[in-house]
Amino acid sequence: MTGDTQRYEPVTPQGPADGERAASAVPHQAPAPLGRLVATVERLRREVLEAQAAADGRALVELAKGILIGQLNCTPAAAARQLDVLCRESGTSPLELAADIVNQASRDQVSEIAAEFVERTAVPDGPAGRHSALSVRMRTAESGMLAVAADTQAVAESLLTNALGPLGAVAVAVWTAEPDGSLALAGHAGFPPGEAARWRHVPPGVSTVARLALSERRLVTLALPGREGLPSIGHLHWPDGGRMAVPTGTGGRIHGVLEICWPEPLAAQPPQIERQVEALAELCARTMDTAPPRDRTSTEAVLPDVAELIDLAEGLHDPAVVLTPVLDSEGRLSDFRIRHTGSRFVDPVGRPRGDVNGALLLEAYPMAAGESGLCDIIGRVHATGEPFRARRMSLTALVDQIPLTSVADISVSRHGAAVLLIWRIEDETARLANLLQHAQRLGRIGGFEENLVTGETTWNAQLYALHGLPATAPPVRLRELPGYAHPDDHAALSSFLRAVLRHHRPASVNVRLQRPDGITRHIRVVAEPVLDADQRLHAVRGAYQDISAQHWTEVALAATRDQLAHTEAESAERNRLALQLQHAIMPPTPPAVEAPGLRVAVRYRPAETESLVGGDWYDTVVLPSGLIMLSVGDVAGHGIEAATGMVVLRNALRGLAVTGAGPAQLLSWLNTVTHHLAKHVTATAVCGLFDPSTRVLRWARAGHLPPVLVRGGQAEAFPLIEGLLLGALPDVTYVEREVRLEPRDTLLMFTDGLVERRDSSVQDSLGHLMNTAAAGAGSLDGQLDRLLAESRSDTDDDTCVIGIQVG
Repeated sequence: MTGDTQRYEPVTPQGPADGERAASAVPHQAPAPLGRLVATVERLRREVLEAQAAADGRALVELAKGILIGQLNCTPAAAARQLDVLCRESGTSPLELAADIVNQASRDQVSEIAAEFVERTAVPDGPAGRHSALSVRMRTAESGMLAVAADTQAVAESLLTNALGPLGAVAVAVWTAEPDGSLALAGHAGFPPGEAARWRHVPPGVSTVARLALSERRLVTLALPGREGLPSIGHLHWPDGGRMAVPTGTGGRIHGVLEICWPEPLAAQPPQIERQVEALAELCARTMDTAPPRDRTSTEAVLPDVAELIDLAEGLHDPAVVLTPVLDSEGRLSDFRIRHTGSRFVDPVGRPRGDVNGALLLEAYPMAAGESGLCDIIGRVHATGEPFRARRMSLTALVDQIPLTSVADISVSRHGAAVLLIWRIEDETARLANLLQHAQRLGRIGGFEENLVTGETTWNAQLYALHGLPATAPPVRLRELPGYAHPDDHAALSSFLRAVLRHHRPASVNVRLQRPDGITRHIRVVAEPVLDADQRLHAVRGAYQDISAQHWTEVALAATRDQLAHTEAESAERNRLALQLQHAIMPPTPPAVEAPGLRVAVRYRPAETESLVGGDWYDTVVLPSGLIMLSVGDVAGHGIEAATGMVVLRNALRGLAVTGAGPAQLLSWLNTVTHHLAKHVTATAVCGLFDPSTRVLRWARAGHLPPVLVRGGQAEAFPLIEGLLLGALPDVTYVEREVRLEPRDTLLMFTDGLVERRDSSVQDSLGHLMNTAAAGAGSLDGQLDRLLAESRSDTDDDTCVIGIQVG
């Protein structure tokens, strides 16, 4: 902004001759009638503004003359001559000299700002010029505002013309804070007329730039309010314009907000500009303060609105406190005076009303000065007029330097120049009684007391509900309780009554209470005797608790435990049978198979957990044709179904092999058998036929891992040929391959329990298996034992391994 570098000179209104010259300078045809009307209106508006500016300047000069009259004790004419002499001697204009005279005489905030500006500013032409321009603008705006103090619209226009326009502002709005929290547009300048009409009233709670300044009680500067989601007056006309808003108030009380609009984004302003705007807001507040003048030194005077508020506080049912603001010598809010405490007032620490009446708030309650404490809340309500209410707020007071905290419901509201504070200290006894009632309701507990001397029995409301009786019904005495209980519980009730009434011992009993509405509830009755000074039974008190839900939960749990035990027994029996069946067909240590020119060894490792009994199988058999059938397989799943499925498939494959068919045809027939089992089963298998005379192995696979060949210290898996797992489809054709084995070759056929791991792929585990097999030496039995010992499988599944060694 460069407004401070401009010298302020009064503008002389343009005379008719100037207007005529301007019109004659246009060589073209005369404007249309509507255009002439618009030009005339614009010229008249400009003349009015210039006349107002000249009048504001004359008011400042007249104010300076009045100061000279008082200081020199001279006549008005002599003061005017003295002003002219001072202008000629100092070489300044009358407005600049008048502003300096007012500054020296007033010593107020405007003069302080001007002096501070001189100290912080250093320009080539010296600070005096800028100091004069600032003083002239501020004092001219002040004179104009005071001249039209009753008209807030004129105040806004004077602000924009004399003070804010030179700073680059294009519009200004003066908002009044209403008691209900809304904002009313009291005056505006620079905004289009239609825009001002749309923003006459802003309801409470609507977020705007002015509302932000009011809620934070400080000057706020926003470069682009639209980006922050804060609409305000004129945001459609200047969408990229910056805003500055500052609360306007006197004596700690905010009357409204001064909002200033710039056409372009507004950068962060230096402190001296913010001080100028705050000073203008204070000047604006003086014109908005409609409260009667008060003598700051006479703090004991009771204003009419305070007297009415005191009468109101006495008529309230709740404890009430009337507070009035206390201002310091500069007119700033420093504390609140406790003007009156209602007759129902209860001090948080038990002090009488006389110790609090007339005291300052922070003297009586110093702990209220904390951030967001009671004093800050009262100050905010006094400033903005927005009421405050809170439940269960903590109040802390000092007693002999010991902080004591109470809980209260708080209500704070402003009424004229005073503040009404209502607090209701929570009654601890009532709170505990209310807490007990809720606990009894949630726990379905009813209490009773029976006076055996007077015969009076007292029940609470919950006990009537447990018995299913109306509140007007007579309570049931303890001796009458057997008549309301199930007959099977009479013996237990008799023992209970005897312990309480005869032996004077506390006791409890569980009974089935039969209510008049036909509902039976399971109730626990607890009672204790009350003895007098002579140890005679005086009364009995106790409680009833509805334990129906607990009873039926226990019944359900017992039934569940029985069912679970039965299920566990059935499962254990099924696993035992499955394990016996598996061991009968697949012994863990099968005998070695002897064949001409061939050494066959088998290892079977059952699952460690009996519940995981699976369907792995192996088979080696010499066929009538002289061929040797070698097979391994794995039925999906665990338990008795997997074990029985394994038996069916193993025996079926052995029977089909007698036909002399090849491995592919055998697996195709076995797939048909698997698909048509009573319970659908899926399985994987490898089947091979070895001819000892030619050492040729024909093999096929059905979704199973291929065999591994160990030759000359190297291990390699057979190529992975096609073959769908058994039981997936009704008709499947399988492929078979031939491999000629050499002397001293070792062939390994196995199930996935040997290589399967949870944390690695099958290919990685298969590679580890081939490395172990290649490093093996010695007998075939030793090689198979080492494979099982070094297996990295961690799935706790069955494992079958067949080793074939060619002689």
